[in-house]
Amino acid sequence: MVQRFVVRGNERIEPTTVISYLPMTVGETIDPAKIDAAEKALFRTDLFSDVSIALDTSGDLVVTVAENPIINRVLFEGNSSIKEDKLKDEVLVRPRGIFTRAKAQADVGRIVELYRRAGRISANVTPQIVELPQKRVDLIFKIDEGPKSGVLRVNFLGNHAFTDDDLRSVVVTEQSHWYKFFSSNSNYDPDRLEYDKEQLRKYYRNRGFYDFRVISAVAELSPDKNGFVLTYTVEEGPEYKFGKISVETDLKKLDKNVLEALVPVHRGDIYQDEKIEQATDALTFAAGAAGFAFVDVRPRYTANRAKGTVDVTFDVKEGPRVYVDRIDIVGNTRTLDYVIRREMNVSEGDAYNRVLVDRSKNQIRALGYFKDVDITEIPGSAPDRTGLQVKVTEQPTGELSFSAGYSSVDQLVVDLGVTERNFRGRGEDLRARISIGSIRQSIDLGFTEPHWLGRNLSAGVDLYLYKYDLTQFSAYKQATIGMGYHINFPLSLNSIGTLRYTLKNDDVQIDPSFCDPSVQVISVALCDQRGSFLTSSVGYGYRLDHRNDPQNPTRGYYVQLNQDIAGLGGDVRYVKSEGEFGWYHGFNKTYILSITGSAGDVEGWGGDHVRINDRFYKGGNSFPGFQVAGIGPRDLTLEAENGGVAQNNALGGKAYAIASAELTVPTFLPEQYGIKAALFTYVGTAGLLDNFDKSTTDPTTGLPVKNPEIQDGLGLRASAGLSVRWKSPMGPIQFDFSQILKKEPYDQTELFRFSTATRF
Repeated sequence: MVQRFVVRGNERIEPTTVISYLPMTVGETIDPAKIDAAEKALFRTDLFSDVSIALDTSGDLVVTVAENPIINRVLFEGNSSIKEDKLKDEVLVRPRGIFTRAKAQADVGRIVELYRRAGRISANVTPQIVELPQKRVDLIFKIDEGPKSGVLRVNFLGNHAFTDDDLRSVVVTEQSHWYKFFSSNSNYDPDRLEYDKEQLRKYYRNRGFYDFRVISAVAELSPDKNGFVLTYTVEEGPEYKFGKISVETDLKKLDKNVLEALVPVHRGDIYQDEKIEQATDALTFAAGAAGFAFVDVRPRYTANRAKGTVDVTFDVKEGPRVYVDRIDIVGNTRTLDYVIRREMNVSEGDAYNRVLVDRSKNQIRALGYFKDVDITEIPGSAPDRTGLQVKVTEQPTGELSFSAGYSSVDQLVVDLGVTERNFRGRGEDLRARISIGSIRQSIDLGFTEPHWLGRNLSAGVDLYLYKYDLTQFSAYKQATIGMGYHINFPLSLNSIGTLRYTLKNDDVQIDPSFCDPSVQVISVALCDQRGSFLTSSVGYGYRLDHRNDPQNPTRGYYVQLNQDIAGLGGDVRYVKSEGEFGWYHGFNKTYILSITGSAGDVEGWGGDHVRINDRFYKGGNSFPGFQVAGIGPRDLTLEAENGGVAQNNALGGKAYAIASAELTVPTFLPEQYGIKAALFTYVGTAGLLDNFDKSTTDPTTGLPVKNPEIQDGLGLRASAGLSVRWKSPMGPIQFDFSQILKKEPYDQTELFRFSTATRF
């Protein structure tokens, strides 16, 4: 019987703490089995390297322990290819933690695995300890990285339909070459072999080879151990086409014929797994839109090897009823929960609907606050319940912008500004911006509440003061002070409407020498527009957006229309109408084609003419290859007097139309460097002045006459070039290299432009 506990050998740990781990009490009768259980209980604490328990003749249970040391520091030696921070993140031992040989050895395995994934198969790690006073140790991992195990060759056996080079472009693993020093896929990684096998399977099955399979994937180390030779053995099988395509359903509200029309698969087409997935998604969305929140679409395959066809039947059945138990939001370190929840189309207690969940994901992405958004199902509280986990990754929403442009006439344009699109994490857009540039100086204050009055209405107010020095491009300067109100409201699931009101005062200044009777006047209309004018306008807009991703679309289209009417008070009367569209088609993740266009027209009413500051000036970012206001009507009077030297006297046009096509192309650089490229081409025109604006003063009679030096042709302009975009550490940078294909003699061009923005 235990009379008392006696603890020996402890240095840091109190005796009462040691006794608390023992599964016995004073007065209890013990036997060897209970002593063995007590020793195991103490070992499980990881506090002790050695434990012995014995009962002496006086009834004292003597517990003798040897404490494990405390880790003072964790050090790494010999690492050069992997940074120390990454190694620290990989290991589990930490300073001030308990040291055990088992923990150290487990971390050795983690470090070796990290090096193996980096292509260094022969890496060796040895843990060492340096004993310190007070039962402390420094834990040192000595690392011998060994040579990098590259991939000497990637071979394929059994392939007939596609060459080895074709298949090498499919697998992720690349052959090592001296110029691929940036690539991380040219080293041997056993885990990557499984991924490559799946990529081969997708490649073949999307090209008609229904029976395709990878028989084996073997990696052989070369005799000199300087790299591996990978060999994939495949069995292609015959090429198949789609046979009979049908849809079967017992759901009364779903028309079988309508569902079959939605299937993007036709008899005689080359068999493709992607088409089956698209058809399954299309049928699922169609059933969801028809009100079936619980639907299960399963394709059944019947392969006919003799005919070379695969019949596919899509079974559309009502799936098990599942309801949303809870919605968890994770990853939002800054944005408040309710800002995300109000974008969800499903709530706790609602029936689970995949259509609404996917739509919610797109709406959250459209906020622009998050780099990644993912909604996954998690187990609920009951079999018929499911949870939704909305995982977001915050991205900077404030922007410190800087842009600069270099033109063919040696112009340098610089612009700075500050905005915050997610103020206090509440989704509010606050803009307090000061821009200083060679063209514009501005103070711009704005605030937008995305859910005004707790409703699905976006309302905001803007206050601004602008000063434009447009003498580089035209013949006037402008100072504007104004304010505006706007309200946005949804019209449907994919469209929104806008109402706005603007009140501003424009002060237009023109060089007095242009209107001096002793000097030839540029135009009568230009001189008449000097002074201050008050503009009071109301406007409305409409936007329809059917893109699959609001940030980086690869499919779909959008259309936007706006119209503003000035003249409800004030000194200016006009009707300004503008529209734009965009269409996107991704051939794969590298090649994405986008076709965009915009057009506008402004007309005076009530006998008023369109003033020079209300016209359209196109070029620069809106038309690469031409400088700001580089296309459109221009007065060449002073150019004629100065021997053809450009005087930058753009007049602006009342109408414009511009269309563009852009194709993203591979840069052959690793994705982590964030460098992308695109080929682009632009075509368009601008012009149509009022006849009043094409007149000048006859020096003899003093009467207005037509000025032959004013050029206002709606000639076609065209340019093409290369755009390079880099997500640099200081922010996104864009370089545009342009070549003019078609222009008017009086247009102003630029061959190179760059811009950048720093986010915070």
